[in-house]
Amino acid sequence: MTTIFIGTDTDGKRQELLLHRANRHGLVAGATGTGKTVTLQILSEGFSNAGVPVFAVDVKGDLSGISQSGSKTHKLHDKLISRAEKIGLEDYNYTAFPTMFWDLYGKNGHRVRTTISEMGPTLLSRLMGLTDVQEGVMAIAFDVAEDNDWPLLDLKDLKSTLTFIAESRKDLVFEYGNISSQSVGAIMRNLLVLERDGADEFFGEPALKLSDIMRTDMNGKGIVSVLDAQQLINNPRLYSTFLLWLLSELFEELPEIGDPDKPVIAFFFDEAHLLFTDAPKALVRKIEQVARLIRSKGVGIYFVTQKPTDIPDSVLGQIGNRIQHALRAYTPNDQKAIRASANAFRPNPAFKTEDVISDLGVGEAVVSLLDAKGRPGIVGQTLIRPPSSRLGPATDTERKTVMSRSPVGTQYDETIDRKSAYEMLGEKRKRNAEAKAAEDARVAAEKARTKRKPKRRGRKRQSALEAGTKAAVRSIGVEIGRKLGGRTGAAIMRGILGSMMRR
Repeated sequence: MTTIFIGTDTDGKRQELLLHRANRHGLVAGATGTGKTVTLQILSEGFSNAGVPVFAVDVKGDLSGISQSGSKTHKLHDKLISRAEKIGLEDYNYTAFPTMFWDLYGKNGHRVRTTISEMGPTLLSRLMGLTDVQEGVMAIAFDVAEDNDWPLLDLKDLKSTLTFIAESRKDLVFEYGNISSQSVGAIMRNLLVLERDGADEFFGEPALKLSDIMRTDMNGKGIVSVLDAQQLINNPRLYSTFLLWLLSELFEELPEIGDPDKPVIAFFFDEAHLLFTDAPKALVRKIEQVARLIRSKGVGIYFVTQKPTDIPDSVLGQIGNRIQHALRAYTPNDQKAIRASANAFRPNPAFKTEDVISDLGVGEAVVSLLDAKGRPGIVGQTLIRPPSSRLGPATDTERKTVMSRSPVGTQYDETIDRKSAYEMLGEKRKRNAEAKAAEDARVAAEKARTKRKPKRRGRKRQSALEAGTKAAVRSIGVEIGRKLGGRTGAAIMRGILGSMMRR
């Protein structure tokens, strides 16, 4: 299979996505209720049939139905059959597709985690919008942890390491550079914001292996990994964290292969406008970089959103395959969005694209796909094919059944909290406290042993010999004084001898 059938346009032309051009990325846009999710579903089915693994973000929960076969008892069965006949889809039949469910919170799928070490200081700093000085301190924290073999697995490991380098900055400055306590404080505040957004659910072990979302089943079909984002989408910062990490991991780990016959994996990010609303500039730059370079590694990225203007121009410029569902012109901004969308297509002389976009019905789209030479195709007003899997979500029971048959088993379901920086630094502080207490006790004991006895107060008692000697000297002095000159001489000698006797 070299193409994915999208639908048939009003000229009777089959709109087909060429697999060897599917790594040139794509955009599926349209107002709510116009059929974007169904288009995402049929694209995922097509990739799966071609043996290409799929990773898709499911914001509303509807995409989970891809794990279940369509049914003749479905309320839309007759309409689906009618659409298949109208567009010439002769081999249309119902079938389920191999699926794995994932969830960062572990409620509706296997837990998705990564470690702080795998995220790295640069990615974390860019995510939090740190200054150059703060990014330098973050790098020091990682270096100190690595030099001391302290694993950084989760947020508490990182916070413990930051606390340590702040306390030991005077000892570390000559080896690692200046460490500002103000910078450490700023990083801590940013980490608290991430933690409030639920990032502590994302960081830890066991970390997700990319190989587990790049699987095929026993029949050679690509497994569709569905990330349940019904709760995650309420935490845009965490969603951005996850996206940034996942794209970066793919970019760093996958080898260069040029333009393959088919992608090695296809990514679908539903409600992509939420990724870019108030997103850090670093995230936008990273997505732009990855979108530009990752296609040579065989990865196709498909953004699903309401209006093309929701996606930054720097990212839109990397998109070659476009499927535009209806847009409604209720406001001047809506009219501007329609014009911008129409101008992005290669014109069709049979109609005015701007007019058609606002008149499209549910399940219709204007489509432009790259041709064999990589050129955008002439836009066609297209009826989108019906999906073979169920339209609508899987039940909780069906979801649990799919998970019980998952090729990854239960390896991601339980958190592993092995000994890491948090515990090691706790033990280090305990040893330091015990050593200090022992040293304080030793010093106190030493002082007690060397303390002198207090001196006795009062005049010393003179011995009989000392008293007799002093009396004899005093008599001799008086006698000499008399001979020297009476009272004056005697007084002088008494003074001299008195001084001598006091010594």
